[in-house]
Amino acid sequence: MRLETTMMADKSDDDGQTDLLTKTKPKTKRPPLYKVLLLNDDFTPMEFVVHVLERFFGLNHAQAFEIMLTVHKKGLAVVGVFSHEIAETKVAQVMDFARRHQHPLQCTMEKED
Repeated sequence: MRLETTMMADKSDDDGQTDLLTKTKPKTKRPPLYKVLLLNDDFTPMEFVVHVLERFFGLNHAQAFEIMLTVHKKGLAVVGVFSHEIAETKVAQVMDFARRHQHPLQCTMEKED
């Protein structure tokens, strides 16, 4: 946390000097953001990946399809940027959903630069 100081002049003393009062107010820093990434594998069906993107990331079908193709072609794709807690929850939800459907889909998170 960074502190910002504001100075205010007080009334003059008899000797002509001015006293200064300092008022400190905290300057809050934004929490770091985290990228959620989907990783490609050779076994998870493309339709399943599209469904995951629609269900857990709120993407429409066209957006989900585009990201799925990026994952397929490049090996991974960023599917969203969130606070730590939300990113962690999204990763857990995707991983759990994939396991329950017996797919090896991998989802990770990393701190945004």
